[in-house]
Amino acid sequence: MSHLKTKHLLGIKNLNKEDILLIFQTADNFKEVINRPIKKVPSLRDVTIANIFFENSTRTKLSFELAEKRLSADVINFSASGSSVKKGETLLDTVNNILAMKVDIVVIRHSSPGAPHFLANHIDAIIVNAGDGTHEHPTQALLDTYSIREKCGEVNGKKVVILGDILHSRVALSNIFALQTLGAEVMVCGPATLLPKHVGELGVLVENDVRAALEWCDIANVLRIQLERQEMRYFPSLREYSKFFGINRELLDSLKKEIIIMHPGPINRGVEITSDVADSDHSIILQQVENGVAIRMAVLYLLAGRVD
Repeated sequence: MSHLKTKHLLGIKNLNKEDILLIFQTADNFKEVINRPIKKVPSLRDVTIANIFFENSTRTKLSFELAEKRLSADVINFSASGSSVKKGETLLDTVNNILAMKVDIVVIRHSSPGAPHFLANHIDAIIVNAGDGTHEHPTQALLDTYSIREKCGEVNGKKVVILGDILHSRVALSNIFALQTLGAEVMVCGPATLLPKHVGELGVLVENDVRAALEWCDIANVLRIQLERQEMRYFPSLREYSKFFGINRELLDSLKKEIIIMHPGPINRGVEITSDVADSDHSIILQQVENGVAIRMAVLYLLAGRVD
């Protein structure tokens, strides 16, 4: 059995090209499985996985849970709301209590950057980062790049623009790392107030003009405005953001070429993207969702190879 070179999936930064391609190859096999009449395999029948989410989630949580059940793992779901965390229990105590129930893998989402790394250094279980603050979201980047590979045949040489709220996005950073590792050219685009000051040092192009960015790219990955993470106003209004940075059908049709539209969700329809774009033939948004299950099955299967 092939293994990843890392015990945990804490971020894309910890993966090399061979790791990513191994995940993709494994996901190809699992994609065949989830399209069969019987969508289950016994691969993780003796493995127990805890999904520990300290932040709200719909797609990621459901995708992980479905991936785990497709692999026949035993699954524990933990939500911070209604738990002893509200009584002041620490992250480490919470996880150690769950591990006392003989859990092998912990999938964690937390609002604090570095929380999965902290756990990886303090507990004896495999850790999968399902999003840590504004830091990384590795499985989202893996499913995004996998979706590009599926649609275009390869990622190498493709021009990808990540458009929107880069400053507050964990998806953006993970995508930049994954795309560059696989040989894509990456541009970030958005209002100057929503671009990190030193983002250019990551080796990406920086653009403030949406039309120029779309004329340049083959693929546009559109991010939502994360109002819940914004402690101050970074632009005058959602209406103005939509006018200058939103993608609508008129703008797409005016381009000299066809481009692929992606979105990690949830979509703020009518803000960063209109419905006639999100639901158009340009969009591979639903394919991203489908691929998310196969990618997470692959990640869990490969990491579980390290379970004693």
